[in-house]
Amino acid sequence: MIAIGIFYSRSTMNKLLQYLLGFLSIILLLYFGKDVLIPLSYSLLIACILYPVCKWLEQKGMSSIAAITVSLLLVVVAGGGLLAFLITQVLNFGGEWSQVQVKLMQTRESISLWLTENLNISLNSQQTWMSDLQSNYGNNVLPLLKTTAGNLSILVVMLVLIPLMAGLMLYERKRLMQVLHLWMPQLPLPELRTILSETITTYYRFIKGMLVVYLCVGILNSVGLLLLGVPHAILFGCLAAILTFIPYVGIMIGASLPIMVSWITFDSIYYPLGVVAIFTFVQYLEANVIFPWAVSSKLNVNTLMTIVAILAGGVLWGSSGMILFIPFIGILKLIADRIPGWEPIALLLAGSEPKAKN
Repeated sequence: MIAIGIFYSRSTMNKLLQYLLGFLSIILLLYFGKDVLIPLSYSLLIACILYPVCKWLEQKGMSSIAAITVSLLLVVVAGGGLLAFLITQVLNFGGEWSQVQVKLMQTRESISLWLTENLNISLNSQQTWMSDLQSNYGNNVLPLLKTTAGNLSILVVMLVLIPLMAGLMLYERKRLMQVLHLWMPQLPLPELRTILSETITTYYRFIKGMLVVYLCVGILNSVGLLLLGVPHAILFGCLAAILTFIPYVGIMIGASLPIMVSWITFDSIYYPLGVVAIFTFVQYLEANVIFPWAVSSKLNVNTLMTIVAILAGGVLWGSSGMILFIPFIGILKLIADRIPGWEPIALLLAGSEPKAKN
């Protein structure tokens, strides 16, 4: 019995060690391979979203290449229209930047006066500190411009490569299916196709529902800010709606700009509080009314694992990780629900009411 217990303990430890080494290998691969994996991940998500559209067009008689091209053009037109709208709003906001600068100068003078009267910090000390700050900022301008130019050039290249890779994934999907089957031979090919088809369809419906959610949130944010009298309400409302793609964090980032602008514009604490009230009310409607109505099939990942995914994505891949890791764990949850032996992963990721399996 003792020998059996020792053998069992060793086998358990070996299994745990294998799991730990596998987990660490995945973490190292994600971190050191992020320059390649991030654009590949965006391409994979776009391919998953476009697959039902592409398949429908092929069933209507289009060739595979024509269907993929039309699907990608729809994405480009939609993305270009949204980008043009946001650029127009930003340019309108930039046209009033001189007035914002005047308000900022007045706010700076008020803060300086408060520091002098309440903290006994002289104007000379404040001017010396500001001069040192401007000097240090000036020394960092050139490296910052170089970094910004490099990042913009990479972004332009990625905007071309990511849709191209998504199209190639759709074109080579049969080959990729064969590779996946060779990698997971324990699953029969028809069953593997069914699992992937159900996963992609569910995720596609989820994305459609989320687009409706963002549209409703953007409209409600904009209407609320317009009623409050906040300048450029449509711009701020749309930006806040887009940033809600990052759960829990995006809404705080999206609310910060209209809060600052309303405070500078009206010089009153009540308007920033009004902005907070509007965004809080809209978020309540989004979570309890809009989301259940618009999204008929949720990814149903629990809050703890969602927060863990956000933190892990931010550490490993930065802002892209905070965006990509949420749908990734959702896709993992959908796959784990359908593959025997993956029940622990499905239970770990399941929402508040996981479905019991017979």
